[in-house]
Amino acid sequence: MILEALEVLKNRRSIRKFKPDQISDEQLRAVLEAGTFAPTGGGTQGVKIIAVQSPENVAAVDALNAKILNKPDMHPYYGAPTILLIFETDASFTRELDGAAVCTNMVNAAYAVGLGSCWIHRCKQMFETEEGKALLKKWGVTENLTGVASIALGYADCDAPAPKARKEDYILRV
Repeated sequence: MILEALEVLKNRRSIRKFKPDQISDEQLRAVLEAGTFAPTGGGTQGVKIIAVQSPENVAAVDALNAKILNKPDMHPYYGAPTILLIFETDASFTRELDGAAVCTNMVNAAYAVGLGSCWIHRCKQMFETEEGKALLKKWGVTENLTGVASIALGYADCDAPAPKARKEDYILRV
């Protein structure tokens, strides 16, 4: 079901419990494509997205993020079967902003195609470690990348949380 753009923006929520079922290739393609159409400074497209879906690699990324938190028993990706890793490349000159725009497009696209998602931090710290660098090498990544963020992606196994009230002074019109 395709939702109107403003409804997607108003209704998407972070999901923190996922079904173990892997998402469809069609849904993944739609989410990834939305990321590639995010605005980037100077049109550089200086972002790299890595879609992690094999259970072995998902578990490795999940454990690495938990290790950064010093909570080895935690599962920071909430059982999501797919993890999207967003990196900035040397081509980007607006760095984290480009990656944030890509993440925003992808979490909204996920909701539009019937998936749950949650934006997760610590990607930079994870891939500065020797363990993180070894994962990138294992995956055949040879370019210089800096982690920006990651996204837990899958079918929600919970109700979406209610939205918080918008603060009264959010906007100033002059």
